Amino acid sequence: MKPAVQVQKTAQNIVLPDLNVKTRTKILTVLKKDWQLYSLLVLPVIYLLVFKYLPMLGNIIAFRRFIPGGSIFGEEWVGIQYIQMFINDPTFWHVFRNTLTISSLTLLFCFPAPIIFALLLNELTSKKFKKFVQTVSYLPHFLSMVIIAGMVLQITAGNGPINALITSLGGEPIYFIQEASWFRGIYVTSEMWQGMGWGAILYLAALTNIDESLYEAAKIDGANRWKQTIHITIPGILPTIVTLLVLNIGSLMAVGFEKVLLLYNPLNYETADVISTYLYRIGLESSNFSYATAIGLFEALIGLTLVLSANAISRKLTDSSLW
Repeated sequence: MKPAVQVQKTAQNIVLPDLNVKTRTKILTVLKKDWQLYSLLVLPVIYLLVFKYLPMLGNIIAFRRFIPGGSIFGEEWVGIQYIQMFINDPTFWHVFRNTLTISSLTLLFCFPAPIIFALLLNELTSKKFKKFVQTVSYLPHFLSMVIIAGMVLQITAGNGPINALITSLGGEPIYFIQEASWFRGIYVTSEMWQGMGWGAILYLAALTNIDESLYEAAKIDGANRWKQTIHITIPGILPTIVTLLVLNIGSLMAVGFEKVLLLYNPLNYETADVISTYLYRIGLESSNFSYATAIGLFEALIGLTLVLSANAISRKLTDSSLW
């Protein structure tokens, strides 16, 4: 028993190193060494704090009655009154279905488009032609949304090029933007045209990281280009695909406000009106800020749930995830 007591006393006298001090010292050393690089983070962090996190405090008016000219945090606590209002509002559920339909179609068609485009560009052997195609495909991304919407309106107008082709073939002109049934197709097509080239950049970067020896080994084994794409190229860029897919699913409810606002009109409200445009009319035009905030908070919670669920499913099925 005596040796055991001595061992216990010895163990009690052992002084463990202060891990916090070591960690702080290591952090300060790294910051001192690369302070120029870390200083570049100052403006982005300030931007996130001022324009992303600080406005979250305004969500409190979803539970308080806001009166213009009064406190920015509302005048009176009303609980879930505004939440009950939009739950019982048939107009909200109509725009909710429109938002879900348009965003699902956008994800279905616009997400794989850059992947396919990047794979096709990767097969081009002429560098000059490849650069030309990339430059042309990138241009729509840098155009103002007003210009994009104006081009769409002109192309789909009653006297636009599409109707000119239809009438030249003996058909009757179609007033696309005035008919509700055409709006979703017009929106998704314009989104694909505008973002396909820009979205392919990340996939092209991921393709450059694939080991060329894998393709050489596949050729020796007799694999053609299609089999090489299926068994080497796509698995090589799968982490990038999964990451962007999770991010896209997280923003599923955030249908482009500017484009919808510029393209929709009372004739196509039935299929064009989405949550963001509904919030614009309710919040800014009708000055019902508390009600609009409650709807926006509900939309944000749906987005958070979607991104967490998509990340968990991706981690379980593909071993790739954001965190």
